[in-house]
Amino acid sequence: MAAGQESITAPDIEVRVLSEHDEFRETLNVQMGVWKFSQIDQVPPRILSVSKYIGGLVLGAYDGKRMIGFSLSFPGMKRTGTAYWHSHMTGVLDEYQNRGIGLKIKLKQRQEAIRYGIELVEWMFDPLQIRNAHFNIEKLGVVIQRFLPNQYSITSSPLHGGLPTDRLVSEWNVMSTRVAAAIAGGVGADRQVEQTIQIPAAIDEWRANDPEKARSVQMRVREEFQKHFGQGLAVIGYQRNEQGGAYQLGPLDA
Repeated sequence: MAAGQESITAPDIEVRVLSEHDEFRETLNVQMGVWKFSQIDQVPPRILSVSKYIGGLVLGAYDGKRMIGFSLSFPGMKRTGTAYWHSHMTGVLDEYQNRGIGLKIKLKQRQEAIRYGIELVEWMFDPLQIRNAHFNIEKLGVVIQRFLPNQYSITSSPLHGGLPTDRLVSEWNVMSTRVAAAIAGGVGADRQVEQTIQIPAAIDEWRANDPEKARSVQMRVREEFQKHFGQGLAVIGYQRNEQGGAYQLGPLDA
């Protein structure tokens, strides 16, 4: 996910549900602008149309008539029979970052999920992305219990720096008190933190200019998440600091 990590919403930006083929084609410009994908890695408009038809959700954020952000969710079914949405992509163009648009998209997604009786929305994000981690955990109130190594293989996006696409799985229980509290102003600091995983502030620079150093950090982070999740811990908080940021892990009910 490449949403903006803001705390206020943008009153001049409209977020609406997409349903027309022309709207689906507009998302290609956003995909290229946000992720810089080659054509092979873009999600084609016909897949967005299928998602809408089978019960998913496609959102567009507009500045006037121009689409400047979008979100794509597929319907999913747990082995337990629980229906949920998998939020595959959410992105906002670079020049519209830090204006609350990413938050506005996610709040619209939550509103639509509640309207359709969908209690769980999940998505994956890169554990090395400090801003996304803080946004997801502290601003939206997600819980994280799963780590997926190299989920998408190597992609054409320069944002991934040619590294394996390791991912954390965000669980957004949209009707929970935890999520409501986070959206209202934060999930609170009273946490039983047993372990932390540090992400260095320079990771984006290393990914662009020193891929071996970035790969070394990625392998350390992978091993730590796999170890701590294997011990039954979950990510319950995220703290930004001078060194970058740190995932806080502890019992899920903490």
